[in-house]
This record gives sequence, C-alpha cells and structure tokens, in this order.
Amino acid sequence: MSTDRVVLVTGGNRGIGRAIAERFVRDGYRVAVTARSGEGPEGTLTVRADVTDAAAVDAAFAEVEQKLGPVEVVVANAGITKDTLLMRMSEDDFDSVVSTNLGGSFRVVKRASKGMLRARFGRVILISSVVGLYGSAGQTNYAASKSALVGFARSLTRELGGRGITANVVAPGFIETDMTAELPEETQKQYKASIPAGRFATPDEVASAVVWLAGDDSGYISGAVIPVDGGLGMGH
Repeated sequence: MSTDRVVLVTGGNRGIGRAIAERFVRDGYRVAVTARSGEGPEGTLTVRADVTDAAAVDAAFAEVEQKLGPVEVVVANAGITKDTLLMRMSEDDFDSVVSTNLGGSFRVVKRASKGMLRARFGRVILISSVVGLYGSAGQTNYAASKSALVGFARSLTRELGGRGITANVVAPGFIETDMTAELPEETQKQYKASIPAGRFATPDEVASAVVWLAGDDSGYISGAVIPVDGGLGMGH
C-alpha cells in the first residue's frame, strides 16, 4: 500500500539503513535520511547529522520539516561498533557506542515525538540486533546499547500508546552486507551453521519488516521485538 507519509531514517547512506530508505521510496513515502558523510539513495533528501549531538539532530529535523513536512515515521538505525573483550574495553569504547546507539535513538525519537503528538499519529521503529538479547563475546558495549532499545520502546509505548503512536524494535541477525562479505569463508560457514535458515538475510528482508511496522496494518502492534534473524535468536 503506498502512502506519502514523511519518513526519516538515520544512518541511511549505507547498509541496512540504505535498504530501508530505498524500500520506503519504492512504496511512495517521502523519505529523508541522516548521514554523517555520503548521500542517501536516489529519491531521498539527505541531511547532515551526528546523532550524538542534540543540536545537530534538531537542525536536521528542522530541514526535513521545511522541505518535506513533519516526520511521521522515524527509523532509528544509526549505529557503531567498537568490539573488544571487556578487560580491554576502554571507557571511550563503551561510552561512544552507547551514546551513538542508545543516546542517538533517544535524541532522534524525542525530537520526532513533538510532531507525532501534534498529529496524533507516529511510528517509531528502532533497529536493534539479535545480539541485544542473545549476547555476543566481545560486544558488551554494543549488546547493552541494543538491548536497551527494548526497554526504551516499551516505556515509550506506555507513555504515548494512547496518542496513535507505536514504538517497536526490529532485531536483525546476520545480514549480507560489505561487513559480512569480508569474513573468511570458514567463519561464514560456521555462522550459517548456527542459523536455522542456513543463510544470511538480505538487507531488503529487514526493510520489509520495517515498512510493514510503519504502515496502517500494524497500528495495534507496539512494544514488540520483531526478529529478522532466520531463527538464530529464538526465545531470546
């Protein structure tokens, strides 16, 4: 079903964020992406923003509102990793990952909620990871930041659920991106052996779940964690 609602995807210049933005464009939405560098896909408005900076987030929203209109769907996707074992993890390794992945989602959603409350309509979609609830050695910072999005979405649902606003989490597993393509073949084989589906997901399979959550058919779904992981994280 096509719609011309306004969507903002953070980190929409590459990887999963880019695939999500492309899918929204294809479905007729008016799409903006934030990027620290590079451009979003064709048909999108790219705005510069570092999600760790509240003033930059505010300016990005002001530009989108001026050029496209109030943001009705926000996809908090921007994220970083600084993987290392706990004993070697520096304060900065921890703080920067949490400030980007969790703090960035907070800043973006807080700013988006103003317009959503006025419109009495909103879709908040937070991009987490199977690692958030499954865990992963060497990723205490990343996993903590991603699992925190579940508590954030559920608290948001209790606060804003009566105003036509939903908040959900999409938790991708292993996705075919440049990052996974660089893994040694043997490592890829091991990973695939642990996934019941026996393969990695395409970025578009993640985008499908996101676009569905953004639409009218999912208006009674909120505070949910939707895994797109081929069964890897079942029960977690």
